[in-house]
Amino acid sequence: MSTAVSPLAPSAYPELPPVGGVRFATAQAGIKYAGRTDVLMMVFDEGADVAGVFTRSRCPSAAVDWCRDSLAGGRARALLVNSGNANAFTGKKGKEATELSARLAATAVGCAPGEVFLASTGVIGEPLPAQKFSGVIDGLVGGATAGSWQDAARAIMTTDTYPKALGRQVKVGDTTVTLNGIAKGAGMIAPDMATMLSFLVTDASIAPAALQELLSGAVGDTFNAITIDGDTSTSDTVLLFATGAAGGVRIEDASDPRLAGFREALAALMRDLAHMIVKDGEGARKFVEITVTGAESDISARRIAFSIANSPLVKTAVAGEDANWGRIVMAVGKAGEPADRDRLAIWFGDVRVAVDGERDPDYSEEAASAVMREQEIAIRVDLGLGQGASSVWTCDLTKEYVAINGDYRS
Repeated sequence: MSTAVSPLAPSAYPELPPVGGVRFATAQAGIKYAGRTDVLMMVFDEGADVAGVFTRSRCPSAAVDWCRDSLAGGRARALLVNSGNANAFTGKKGKEATELSARLAATAVGCAPGEVFLASTGVIGEPLPAQKFSGVIDGLVGGATAGSWQDAARAIMTTDTYPKALGRQVKVGDTTVTLNGIAKGAGMIAPDMATMLSFLVTDASIAPAALQELLSGAVGDTFNAITIDGDTSTSDTVLLFATGAAGGVRIEDASDPRLAGFREALAALMRDLAHMIVKDGEGARKFVEITVTGAESDISARRIAFSIANSPLVKTAVAGEDANWGRIVMAVGKAGEPADRDRLAIWFGDVRVAVDGERDPDYSEEAASAVMREQEIAIRVDLGLGQGASSVWTCDLTKEYVAINGDYRS
């Protein structure tokens, strides 16, 4: 794990209010790391509902397979997460490890294994020593409290340099509900739902089908609109739990108008967590928003935006604070989407650097370079073809990224 905290880290970490119906604890199981917590367990009261979205990688982790199967039941009593080992590409041993993990958790909580959800993050290809859970799991369940959400976020970190935990409070009908979430991710981050781990818990009473529709509808412009290095993890998992502890009427339909505020709060929370992941990108020094407008469709705009955001040449130019807008032109052109060179316009911040297919007649290298020296940079491209628009978020590509990933398994 990196020792230097990202320069883009928040200046303060909020202590979040408790969410009724869930307790949690962390422990040091020695999965890979020494001297730090590496296991998180959440325990839910009976009746908690759950929704989830997972990686579309064709090489998913054993924990992803387990969660997909468990999700069919729609109910959760426990979540067990470990860092340091992804339990991915581990064959029969991986499946056996998930079965043992779920069985240990289920016995300690007093529920069925299918009500236990699992997530693992870390090195791929190393068998998960799930037997190590047996030494800590009774203490996790017995010691679970309302706890610190920041501590929960720390326990699931790998190369992250700071914990990611945020919350919201909102009305569902006449009932005030709390929504808290944690996330981890710093490398192997590219959108394919989802590109990291994130666990969200609310005390609202929302049925599984509605919960799933809310979660699935929020990922497109949040966790699926970020990229650090263009690589999709085997372990990507986002789970949303609803305990119902706040009371009030149970919401069965995602289109229920009483969920309007909750829908907005969920999307805002997921977007902020997604931004925190990008700002903790391995070796990152710059946070970059790429906005494409004037495309033939929103889908086309999204593809062009990611062509820019994933370009090593663009990302290294940002790292070097080089106002090289020619690399933006390159990334637009290679995207394979409709574009007209002679209609293209490009902005760095508020500085228009190119228009009508050539350098802006009022172009100022000094002004453009000043934008590139900022920690947060907005790059905008207008294609001049239609109404399609999309925004994605990324970071720069630095020497430290290479250093971190050059010896990740060491």
